[in-house]
Amino acid sequence: MDAPISVDRFRFLLFSFKEKLWVKPLSLCVLSIAAVFASKLADGTALAEHLPKVDQSSVETLLSIMASSMLVIATFSAGTMVSAYASASRSSTPRSVSLIISDDASQNALSTFVGAFIFSVVAITASINNFFEDAGIFLLFCLTCLVFVIVILTFIRWVDSVARLGRVGSTVQKVEDAAMRAINHRLSTPRLGGKPQPNSVKEQGGDPSKYQTLTTDSIGYVQMVDMAKVQAWAEERDTQVHIAMLPGQFCTPDKPLCYIESFKPKNSEDDSSSKASDKSALLSAFQIGSERSFEADPRYGLVVLSEIASRALSPSVNDPGTAISILGSYARLFIQWAHKEKCDDIGDIKYDKVTVPDMSTADMFDDAFTGLARDGASMIEVSIRIQKTLDAIAKTSNDDICKAATKHAKEAYERSMKALIHDGDKEMLSAVVNSLNNKRS
Repeated sequence: MDAPISVDRFRFLLFSFKEKLWVKPLSLCVLSIAAVFASKLADGTALAEHLPKVDQSSVETLLSIMASSMLVIATFSAGTMVSAYASASRSSTPRSVSLIISDDASQNALSTFVGAFIFSVVAITASINNFFEDAGIFLLFCLTCLVFVIVILTFIRWVDSVARLGRVGSTVQKVEDAAMRAINHRLSTPRLGGKPQPNSVKEQGGDPSKYQTLTTDSIGYVQMVDMAKVQAWAEERDTQVHIAMLPGQFCTPDKPLCYIESFKPKNSEDDSSSKASDKSALLSAFQIGSERSFEADPRYGLVVLSEIASRALSPSVNDPGTAISILGSYARLFIQWAHKEKCDDIGDIKYDKVTVPDMSTADMFDDAFTGLARDGASMIEVSIRIQKTLDAIAKTSNDDICKAATKHAKEAYERSMKALIHDGDKEMLSAVVNSLNNKRS
């Protein structure tokens, strides 16, 4: 259980750090300070005799210009990013803000500006106090020119991206990309790398004679399951662990996180306290938080896209074009998910002591289409596009996806026929549905 950090946890922590705005600026600050003092290494070496001499005052002038300008630009970039976060919360959904915060272009720009400011302040302080000799001054001059070039290129790139930061279209694309990454990761490791879970586990899970249950006092969403840690725990105790809650599901004290077959405690004494200690060790493999995670939960991206579409279809916004764009995102995501059946066949089982339930395709369709079909039922253009999108998804070779798409297409049609007022719109929708059904048959 005390093994090095697993790939699953490292991936989760890496994504968590990307959502924190202070990580990259702090890293660049440390790197900037190290770069200043690295210039001192040239003094007193054989290389110093061959380097040209640079006037110290000219370097200090460049550093002074950088110090006075970078703080203003860094403050401006931070204010722009905060405005973009507020705009994303108002125009799309607050659940998308974490993706905008993790935007690489904005974080790199802010980090570069803050790092350049720290570099210039530390360098000019060292230079004024005659910390460097001629060789050190030359290297400091070269570093200053390099920092100027990096700042200019970063600023140009950042200006191009800041115009789209927080806009609905850009936010939709970021959410779709996050959902696609989660889907591809789940396809590459079906059932999180565990074995298929028998149907008898869920039926007999409440039977104490067959399984023991692991629960937690924490209330929140399962953000990650460290499968390597669960596997190591099960191997040490020669047992089988059956995962009951996947990332994205809401857990409460009455819901088991997993079922455990009869096991031998790690300690020699087989008593209740020893088993309780062992269960506590297993509990640490489950990361539980107040919010869902995009990286480990493919359904979360679908939910957030649905929220953006519902807000776009509200009377105060009245933007059916955004909802239609999101339907295109759903087509790409679900057609990609249709490869699930093929990947399940070829997927390697990494953790033979752990069984994991399959993610419900029906639940994914509920997350994506229920709210959109409800809110767009009275708009003929949205209703037609829903039917065409679901028809395209239903043509995949995955039976579960075909069944779910057909079910939601029927429900969306019934909603629209009740919500549409104009008879011509009803006739148009019926004609489209009949045409799609005839082509499918």
